[in-house]
Amino acid sequence: MGEQTARVRCVPAAPCWVSLMARDLDTAKAFYGPLLGWEFVPGPDRWGPYLRAAVEGVEVAGIGVVAGDWQPPVAWTTYFGTESADTAAEGVRERGGTLGVGPLAFDAGRLVLAADPAGAAFGIWEGEPGDDSWTATPGAPVWIELRTGDPFAAALFYGEVFRWDGRDPSHFEVRYEHERVVLRSEGRSVAALHTAKDVAPHWEVFFSVADTDAAVRRAAELGGRAAGETTDTPYGRVARLADPEGGLFSVIGPAL
Repeated sequence: MGEQTARVRCVPAAPCWVSLMARDLDTAKAFYGPLLGWEFVPGPDRWGPYLRAAVEGVEVAGIGVVAGDWQPPVAWTTYFGTESADTAAEGVRERGGTLGVGPLAFDAGRLVLAADPAGAAFGIWEGEPGDDSWTATPGAPVWIELRTGDPFAAALFYGEVFRWDGRDPSHFEVRYEHERVVLRSEGRSVAALHTAKDVAPHWEVFFSVADTDAAVRRAAELGGRAAGETTDTPYGRVARLADPEGGLFSVIGPAL
């Protein structure tokens, strides 16, 4: 299995990887594996046990456990690609963000964990560059969303850190709409920054599923729970879920 999986490449300026920091790896595997149809391959274990999840031979997400006594909240982290982790980290500091970890070297490049000025956590990944190779099949992340008080202030921060201006629009594009900012990578919309005043600022990961209502039921059977109402949107039927350890994420499937 490990030799057959395709590694997602670093896409500069765009979200290109998601990773869960869990407390118990077996618990996370037993939930996300059957829910999203994931198979698992070993990943780097420099900072604790880590697995990569694959869908149809393409690695789409990571699950890790922090070694030692430190117990951060269980949460999904969105990683943005960059040509230079050092330059991006310096940009975070200069523009009022916070650096938590790194830059550190690992098997696929260099990484940084940081938070924007509003407190939303995110990652930075300097790795082998390439085109967006995420699959759109069920089980893969298909949408990333920043929920924050001022999406346009956030866009200024991320735009300066990741140098959004001046990039080739055929590879990466930023669209400023009435109430949100949309990021497009390789010709498709991959993320948005929009206003949300009733939650702490955070990046939320949306995974594709074939049937949203079935995924909600399956999550409950596996020890998770619904964390909100299931709703139909112009883009599909969406439900927010919590895994057995409280990690929040969303699923999106075809509208009814």
